[in-house]
Amino acid sequence: MDDFSAPRVAVLGVGLIGGSIGLAARERLGARVAGFDPDAATREVALATGAADTATDSIAAAVEGADVVFCAAPVGRLAELAAAALAASAPDTVVTDVGSTKRDIVAALGADERFVGGHPLAGAESAGVANARADLFEGARWYLTPTERSSGLLYDRLQRAVAGLGARPQAIDPARHDHLMATVSGMPHAVANALVAEAAGDLGSGERPPEVGPSFRDATRVAGSNPAIWADIFASNREAIADSVEAVARRLDAAAALIRAGDREAIGAWHAAAGEDRRRLLEAERPDGPLYELRVIVANRPGTMAGLALALGEAGVNIEDMALHPASDMTSGAVSLWLAGEEQAERGAALVRKLGHGVTVVGAGG
Repeated sequence: MDDFSAPRVAVLGVGLIGGSIGLAARERLGARVAGFDPDAATREVALATGAADTATDSIAAAVEGADVVFCAAPVGRLAELAAAALAASAPDTVVTDVGSTKRDIVAALGADERFVGGHPLAGAESAGVANARADLFEGARWYLTPTERSSGLLYDRLQRAVAGLGARPQAIDPARHDHLMATVSGMPHAVANALVAEAAGDLGSGERPPEVGPSFRDATRVAGSNPAIWADIFASNREAIADSVEAVARRLDAAAALIRAGDREAIGAWHAAAGEDRRRLLEAERPDGPLYELRVIVANRPGTMAGLALALGEAGVNIEDMALHPASDMTSGAVSLWLAGEEQAERGAALVRKLGHGVTVVGAGG
């Protein structure tokens, strides 16, 4: 590719992820983006929102002349889509996917030097190209799975494209990727499903469900989400996810024995160790310092959260994560904002106080 500052990008599947790739490629790379989607209405929205310069129902037309092809579809359809893209693409085109499991697709297509598997750790609560955002990948880890057969030049082109979208590319072995995703993504979904099933299992017909607190809401937020998508993920990464679920079951057995023994000191040490493990996991690979939590008490009024987010964003203070804990009467609530680094935490707290909210800063390690 002679001029990477203006690459030609094809996006096959213009939904939330594909549409966000298109928006970011056009805005950040100056790319000309060709979109493919079998749904005519989706193609129209992609054009209207600027996610693509052109949109077609032909894979061959979309990939013609492309430097980089991103395949964005449910996991169960990705291998077929990427194979079609490779068949229609030029010898010097790199083809990648955005699926959350990698072993199967790399095994199927990795012999072609033009294919490099990929997985951006980014998403949103709302699906569809209408919800696509150019900043969706800003600072996000984007795993790439090159093999010994991958073209070095094409891999370099892909990783530069990914970095250009605002993400942080990292090469990873497909099996290692799937094991990691099973632990931090698949298993939590399975555990959340089990938790809600256990809580609801003893309810009789017409019986009022028990009231739940923020701990239960936080732990089960992903339960039952996107059944069709997660059926594909569970099926394609079944061994790694099942192994992870069984490992958690063994830890729960040990926890049950510990709690039954009633040793307060041992239980306290176990609980403290979990907090320390969580802190280390959340801080992993953050170049801008450990996370600090801002605990903010706010009135339940329209625009409160938007005001907080806008004020912090305009000041260059990035919210790494957040959680909402409404009071039982819904008139007020607590907001937890996690910011990276002491300097960001101090600036963020000052801004929150300036907006008239009470705030407590919990230092690294909490």
